[in-house]
Amino acid sequence: MTTTNPKTLPLPPGNFGLPVIGETISFFRDANFTDKRYKKYGSIFKTSIFFSPTVIMVGSEANLFLFTNDNKYFSNKWPPSTKILLGSASLAIQNGGEHQNRRRILSQAFQPRALAEYASTMEEILQSYLHKWEKMGTLTWYPEIRKYTFDVACKLFVGTDAANNSNFVKLFEQWVGGLFSIPLSLPWTSFGKALRSRKLLLKQIEEIILQRQQQPASNNDALGMLLQATDDDGNKLGVEEIKDQILTLLFAGHETLTSAIASMCLLLAQHPEVLAKVREEQQQLGFSQLTTENLKQMTYLDQVIKEVLRLVPPVGGGFREVIQPCEFNGYLIPQGWSVLYQVPKTHQDNSVYTEPSEFDPERFAPSRAEDKSKPFSHIPFGGGMRECIGKEFAKLEMKLFAALLVRGYEWELLPGQDLSIIPAPTPYPKDKLKVKFVRLNS
Repeated sequence: MTTTNPKTLPLPPGNFGLPVIGETISFFRDANFTDKRYKKYGSIFKTSIFFSPTVIMVGSEANLFLFTNDNKYFSNKWPPSTKILLGSASLAIQNGGEHQNRRRILSQAFQPRALAEYASTMEEILQSYLHKWEKMGTLTWYPEIRKYTFDVACKLFVGTDAANNSNFVKLFEQWVGGLFSIPLSLPWTSFGKALRSRKLLLKQIEEIILQRQQQPASNNDALGMLLQATDDDGNKLGVEEIKDQILTLLFAGHETLTSAIASMCLLLAQHPEVLAKVREEQQQLGFSQLTTENLKQMTYLDQVIKEVLRLVPPVGGGFREVIQPCEFNGYLIPQGWSVLYQVPKTHQDNSVYTEPSEFDPERFAPSRAEDKSKPFSHIPFGGGMRECIGKEFAKLEMKLFAALLVRGYEWELLPGQDLSIIPAPTPYPKDKLKVKFVRLNS
């Protein structure tokens, strides 16, 4: 796809906006930022966001080009605020050989054997929350789901009940609030508050690490595995790096999963015919115990989860830096620019998906398999060598949540609430999902 001399080609259409800040403010504030420009310019256009000229590319062909040319034309990139707040040792920030090496180490925490161990802990935590929600009767569900996923992430990644520590939770929420912000490190800005929270969070995580180093080795959680892991030269990971990696895992295992689970609960409530089919599958399978092996047999639930992640993807896209000028669709993508691929617009492609704005899990049935018509047309976890390392963990947690929920409970959306989706930092319903929650047949 690259010509011998791409530099002679035109730049993509588009507008850089204001000097220095470009269109960054519109990018943050306008939920239809990409949509408007896509309608005006097509599937590739230029803008300027996060202080960098940027090409936004939409669609499965663009994703294929990007994901198969990582480390050739493109290198991983994050907005400045995200890069600083995740930390230089975070897997999300690392590049090249270092990234591959650390990815191999961290992936041990997401192997099938580890996931099988996690399932019973997830179930135990979820059961306690289901009982709590039943007692509440009516509740605002989104913040409760956040507490649940954070409990799970703390237990399975750090081995602690840190979620019971309200100070830790508060600091974490403040840190997340600045991840995608304008990096002004003043005390009252989102970024300034997040920087302070990061420092205090890392102090608490370091205390946990030092305690664990005094205890017998354990493989029950990600921290235990990281403490024992060695790199290619046989060296153990340093405490500073483990702190950044743990913070990244807590973010990835909590923020995006909260969004995905809340979207699943909302869409099932809005589509009772789909919920009925999910229940029917559970009754037919009739497992009293939910193991990772049993979960594999829930094929209709798989389709539902894929459709939830297609319709309301928790992550909107990903940045790359152009390390070598290249050509795509007849346009020059200059060295030093940023590229942003787009997940929601990819998932709305009507050349791939029939009536893409409809919630239709059957589109993923083997007889239709709409996502298989083009590579990288279903990318809730990204793709290529930087595909989300916790993909199977996320699917396990969503599946377990859905199976236990539909077996034992009913939930009804309370009237008069705004269910429109706020897109950032991860999508959630505006009024945070108010429901009536009751035990089945009670």
